[in-house]
Amino acid sequence: MDKRIVVNVLGELTLSHDGHEINLPASRKTRALLAFLCLTARPHRRERLCELLWEVPDDPRGALRWSLSKLRGVLKGSVESPIMADRERVQLDMAPFDLDLNRIRAELTDAARVISVAQLRAFASSLEAELLDGLDLPNQPVYQAWLVAEREEVRLLRLNALRRLAMHTEIELEEGANWARRWLALEPFSEDAAKAYVNILRRLGKLEQAERVVTEFTAQLKQAGISTTTDFDDYLQAPPQIYSEQPTRAKLRRQKINFCQTSDGVRIAYATVGSGSPIVKAANWLNHLELDWDSPIWGDLYHVLAREREFIRYDERGNGLSDWDVDEICQEVFVRDLETVVDELDLERFPLLGISQGCAVSIEYAVRHPERVSALILISGYASGWRIGASPEEQERREAVITLTKHGWGAKNAAYRHIFSQTFMPDAKPQALDWFDEFQRQTTSPENAVRFQQAFGDIDVRDLLSQVNVPTIVFHSRHDQRISLAQGRELAIGIPNARFVPLESNNHILLGHEPAWQVCVDEIGRFLAEHNL
Repeated sequence: MDKRIVVNVLGELTLSHDGHEINLPASRKTRALLAFLCLTARPHRRERLCELLWEVPDDPRGALRWSLSKLRGVLKGSVESPIMADRERVQLDMAPFDLDLNRIRAELTDAARVISVAQLRAFASSLEAELLDGLDLPNQPVYQAWLVAEREEVRLLRLNALRRLAMHTEIELEEGANWARRWLALEPFSEDAAKAYVNILRRLGKLEQAERVVTEFTAQLKQAGISTTTDFDDYLQAPPQIYSEQPTRAKLRRQKINFCQTSDGVRIAYATVGSGSPIVKAANWLNHLELDWDSPIWGDLYHVLAREREFIRYDERGNGLSDWDVDEICQEVFVRDLETVVDELDLERFPLLGISQGCAVSIEYAVRHPERVSALILISGYASGWRIGASPEEQERREAVITLTKHGWGAKNAAYRHIFSQTFMPDAKPQALDWFDEFQRQTTSPENAVRFQQAFGDIDVRDLLSQVNVPTIVFHSRHDQRISLAQGRELAIGIPNARFVPLESNNHILLGHEPAWQVCVDEIGRFLAEHNL
């Protein structure tokens, strides 16, 4: 007997076991919870699930408990208790489940896998169905935004299948033209899709139809204000191309999230993504492994770092997916969290990236473990916190911010968080600031936000700077409103042979659209290449 539960998310959500369909709860939100746990396949904080699916007046914690009990009842008898839940987190053990979308994704995104024409046809057909059809929740904006993003990924997988079918050498031209037409319909501004369709039509001798496609496509681009890099008049005159079907490398690498436990019993969430030699990013405040990978704030840098390496990062305690209810928040335990992650992954030697207060953590770790750190990359950092050496006016300002944090962090009105965001990124675009406003609230509690700011004031690694014995590069924005250029320069002066790179920016957090970001990325690449890392 097949012990796995077959889950279909393309189309309506259905589950079956041993050839028999499982009756799902009538509650749409309960079915949406099951779908979310299946598709994300990782632990989620109960607060996150409550925010995702229920309004505060509806007793979201009670509603979550009720839905979990219903799902346990539905799955009882099919597999042994796949729902893993404790007081903080909920996760679905995916080992007993066979998810249709996972099978298709694994095939289409494996660059080394050869897929038959029959399989590609089946994939294209399956991917036509709307993901989780009928499970929209318009009144739950967080869930709905997640669902829209998941449906976009399905659309991209379908484009992958259509492109490969249109250009496959084992497919007759008439069928290839049909797939190319569907490809262009799904991606109407794609020059590659238009060229593929026109090319096949010309090979079929349908020259007038090819010219009509070109006329309609170029008119559509012009109407949308999109310029084209292809001279289609020349393209129509050139000899038709004969393509060979070659799987493309998957552009989107999916990160893996796991947990480890520190010596004082705190669970730390860490993530790995990409492949190759490792690079580790020390945690800094306002990280969230689940939310920041594709963020408008850090996403660009993370994708660059994971392009040719295994990129490793984690959420420090009190923050993100790691435990929030912790006894200590201070520099010592920040370093302990990093030590725990590195030991868990059994990393031998790696470059270490620090951003903001993560620089101080990186410096202390490098001094404690010189055999493991091959280089330091420090961005927007400082050696001593705001209580040490700051003017009375600056200390008073920081204390005022802490007071505002106590009263404004968790409020629905984002006015306070917006002021806070602008000190990090005064030149950010409005949509990036809006994202960061909401991100703050989801990343930690008001109580922990206060504790973090207090802990940062006591950081002091000035005596450790001279003990750093690895190649180091220090970046700092000239007009950083959070941490002054002088504080960044202090790091470079104190660390033997460190290279200092001032950046033309006003932002504490560099953004992908500004020239300083590209300067930083290019210099990091040269620095690592120079030291053969």
